[in-house]
Amino acid sequence: MSSRRIFRPLLALLLISAAGVVSTAKAQTQQPQTPDTMEARVQACAACHGTHGQGTDNDYFPRLAGKPADYLYNQLQNFREGRRKYPPMNYLVTYLSDDYLHQIAAYFSQQRPPYPSPARPTVSADTIARGQDIVLHGDASRQIPACAACHGKALTGMEPAIPGLVGLHSDYISAQLGAWRSGSRHAIAPDCMHEIATRLTDDDVNAVASWLSTQTAPQNPVPAPARSMKTPLACGSEPQ
Repeated sequence: MSSRRIFRPLLALLLISAAGVVSTAKAQTQQPQTPDTMEARVQACAACHGTHGQGTDNDYFPRLAGKPADYLYNQLQNFREGRRKYPPMNYLVTYLSDDYLHQIAAYFSQQRPPYPSPARPTVSADTIARGQDIVLHGDASRQIPACAACHGKALTGMEPAIPGLVGLHSDYISAQLGAWRSGSRHAIAPDCMHEIATRLTDDDVNAVASWLSTQTAPQNPVPAPARSMKTPLACGSEPQ
């Protein structure tokens, strides 16, 4: 047998062994791995929603922190099932289990970062007054309930699944009301927000969004207790 035939397999074994030694050495000198915590796992959310879910300066990335866990879970599920459509979110949650979505929702519901300063009005005083009237009193002549009747007098939502409205940008609120009106955003039937939004005019939407964005968060901005208010409409995502 030629020495070349013996040498080549031996060389291959030596190279494999050397590679193993180098890999082991690198592993021993590497920094400790990042702890496997929910805070670490949700870093993919931080670029859009802030480190603690506080939201960002981008008008269309909302605050998640402090919203009821069931509301957040419902929205993650809606993105996964296609009832809400935003490709990055649809892609992010496509293969996540219900249990994992619950964990993400619970994490952000427990965060309490400060609220941003409210926006300054950029519309007329009449528009602001109209928005305030709809939010606090609704319009009985058009069967539009007050936003506060479901989202709470302090507009911080209600457990277990009604979100707060304070701390959101005007453009985001307008966009979501528009999505409810057009049917591009859906919820589990009965879809109460679609029903309400279709009764709003463009001017109503602008007024409501403008007034809400100018509101200061209360000192204790937590959702109202479950069933502390009787909501005017049945909503599929909110247990009756």
